[in-house]
Amino acid sequence: MRFVSLTGSVVALALAAACAHAQATDPKIAARVDKVLAGTPLIDGHNDLAEQIRGRFDGRPDRVDLRADTSKLMFDGVGMMTDIPRLRAGHVGGQFWSVFISPAFDGPIAVQMTLEQIDIVKGLAQRYPDVFEMAYSADDVVRIHKAGRIASMIGIEGGHQIDDSLAVLRQMYAAGARYMTLTHAINTRWADSATANPQHNGLTPFGKAVVREMNRTGLLVDLSHVSEATMKDALSVTQAPVIFSHSGARGVDNHVRNVSDEVLALVAKNHGVVMANFATTYVSAECNRWDADRSAEQARYNAPPFGGLYIGQPEKAKAALDAWVKAHPAPPVTLSMVADHIEHIAKVCGIDCVGIGSDFDGIGDTPLGLEGVDKFPDLLAELARRGWSDPDLAKLAGGNVLRVMREAEAVARRLQATTPPSYATLAELDGSPKP
Repeated sequence: MRFVSLTGSVVALALAAACAHAQATDPKIAARVDKVLAGTPLIDGHNDLAEQIRGRFDGRPDRVDLRADTSKLMFDGVGMMTDIPRLRAGHVGGQFWSVFISPAFDGPIAVQMTLEQIDIVKGLAQRYPDVFEMAYSADDVVRIHKAGRIASMIGIEGGHQIDDSLAVLRQMYAAGARYMTLTHAINTRWADSATANPQHNGLTPFGKAVVREMNRTGLLVDLSHVSEATMKDALSVTQAPVIFSHSGARGVDNHVRNVSDEVLALVAKNHGVVMANFATTYVSAECNRWDADRSAEQARYNAPPFGGLYIGQPEKAKAALDAWVKAHPAPPVTLSMVADHIEHIAKVCGIDCVGIGSDFDGIGDTPLGLEGVDKFPDLLAELARRGWSDPDLAKLAGGNVLRVMREAEAVARRLQATTPPSYATLAELDGSPKP
């Protein structure tokens, strides 16, 4: 059945309501949130600023002024979502900066590009030492937050970035990475992605060896982007708590990038954390359907190489799609809907298993009320209005992530005392040498 979009007037009303809601924050609730975030670092699980700097500014942190408002720096109609004034307004205390490399890149070049992305993150800490400091442990995060700076951590967003090498994995940890997402949008040679046809039915034997070596090294196992079979395999193998650095709840929006209630129950047993994502299609089932309809219309107008109503006529194809979007505006997605995901995760998985993973500067649009890194306190205020206590808000903001980091660090110390590094290869374990 084709999704029938909300009318423009309904969207306008929703926008007005969202703005009014944001302006009506109770001063007492705002003061509570400020107090919570003074005592507990707000840790965001995923921000793609490094990719923005690579794509927009040739990988040069010195070519963008993060002390200025970056929201006006537009690219394809989207402004940047991160800068220092907004980070400060958002009370951000710890940030996992994603060092994302497109899975279109494979082999040694992916390793090189990942190291260059890591250098961008470290470059930010060097350029703004009064604002950012690199953090490599939970204790580092707490210390840096108390000093009034933002603890900067590194997350690798795809297993393809280690070139199927456990030695490279270890060197990524040595370079500062503290989590790795097992896949991105496509399968690796050893793990299935959520957004690709199954190839391995989860993790291969080498993929399980990757998880074990991540435990031994101290890299957090990130299960955002992976298939449900991969999630279950990883949870059955890991000795340390896992994270989902930027994923929502399938019980709210049945998107493949979100986490099912069945897996949430397994995460509770694992003592991991699911960090709620702000991508609009992951947040809203209506927006997810609208996006699918828009993609279908786009293909109908211009579907190379074989057809489409306006194949070879990009101007007409664009005009037709623009007309369709005007007649079928995107349904509104709001901060309150993100809060629904957080509450669902907390209900199924437990209050100790939920966090925040925005995906700022890695998404094309945001929910109303969550336009940039300054808006995190508004999300906590919404949950406070719903009855969340200050201790529970502190767990959501960063307490749960700190616990997971400490538990993973303890597992790594134990394993390093008893288990030597693995030098297993893809060919040895899977019988499939790299092409």
